[in-house]
Amino acid sequence: MALSISAPTSSPFLPAPRQAGRWSSLPSSAKPAVFSLRRPVLVARAAAGNAPSSPAGAVVTELDVVSSFSEIVPDTVVFDDFEKFAPTAATVSSSLLLGIAGLPDTKFKSAIDTALADGECNTMEKPGDRMSCYLTKALGNVGAELAHQVPGRVSTEIDARLAYDAQGIIQRVHELLQIYNEHDIPSERLLFKIPATWQGIEASRLLESEGTQTHLTFVYSFAQAAAAAQAGASVVQIFVGRIRDWAKNHSGDPEIDEALKKGEDAGLALVKKAYVYIHKNGYKTKLMAAAVRNKQDVFSLLGIDYIIAPLKILQSLDESVTDSDEKYGYVQRLTPSLDKMYNFSQEELVKWDQLSLAAAMGPAAEELLASGLEGYANQARRVEELFAKMWPPPNV
Repeated sequence: MALSISAPTSSPFLPAPRQAGRWSSLPSSAKPAVFSLRRPVLVARAAAGNAPSSPAGAVVTELDVVSSFSEIVPDTVVFDDFEKFAPTAATVSSSLLLGIAGLPDTKFKSAIDTALADGECNTMEKPGDRMSCYLTKALGNVGAELAHQVPGRVSTEIDARLAYDAQGIIQRVHELLQIYNEHDIPSERLLFKIPATWQGIEASRLLESEGTQTHLTFVYSFAQAAAAAQAGASVVQIFVGRIRDWAKNHSGDPEIDEALKKGEDAGLALVKKAYVYIHKNGYKTKLMAAAVRNKQDVFSLLGIDYIIAPLKILQSLDESVTDSDEKYGYVQRLTPSLDKMYNFSQEELVKWDQLSLAAAMGPAAEELLASGLEGYANQARRVEELFAKMWPPPNV
């Protein structure tokens, strides 16, 4: 079955009008990338948020059903099986560059070689500045190649080492925009993935005011999600499974302890609370759930804007056939009706600033944010070390 997941017309991952295009396959050894898929829309969504109906006799899978509620974004680890999971949007990151650098000659490998031959970077005296320049050029060059292959948007990871430097983040985004412009990729095709530190949130606010769409990641607390929404971020990404893992092995975080006392999963509880806050206050921000660990997580998140799901979960959903005549039991879990369940405190409705954000972030958010930043920074350093070994590239 050819898969294609329906995105809302306002989706930050799919501009309108949708452009034609298809992915060019890379060898299966390539490293992680995140893609958005498209799937034909099911006939109609039933009343009261139940799953959609379908033509008589049609074969309907669980993936068909869940993709009618939320846009499903596969978290792939290899570039394979594109006839089944054909991407329409992508994320370019340091980990993707590491994978591409280890491949035989491809247009993506050529994009890295072109970055390493860049005259502007080569004139920099300090090796660290030169390698950072190569990294930025490579991200932009590879992202541009991806943009030529997929019809949706390309999200570009911003160096985690800039996480506490708002002006540094903005400057890096502007540098990447210039690279994309040189490749004739319009800004509306782009998102920039920024860590949700206070400085990252402020950078997002300023970039969004310029018309540049941002994707705030490493969100582990309500305060981060609320501050990001107030800043006008296009997408906010919450890591459901990582919060759950922390809750299993730690205690002492007020936000998580409150969820557990109510018998709720801490990660899912944060998603629901952020969803209600965003919709209740009319913010434009779209909400994305990541670190999804099983099908039940997917079912519990129905109605959220985006769900990043591992390929094995998508395969399981796609292999689970639901009788088209059956009255589906799938229910939209995130709806505006949830507003009635939440009465936000004055502290939660505050206009967030750096001090209030720092005070509201509990130990879970602090530890998980630090861990995520360290991991991404290490990936960037690995790329720069690899580039130092690769330089000069052929024909330079």
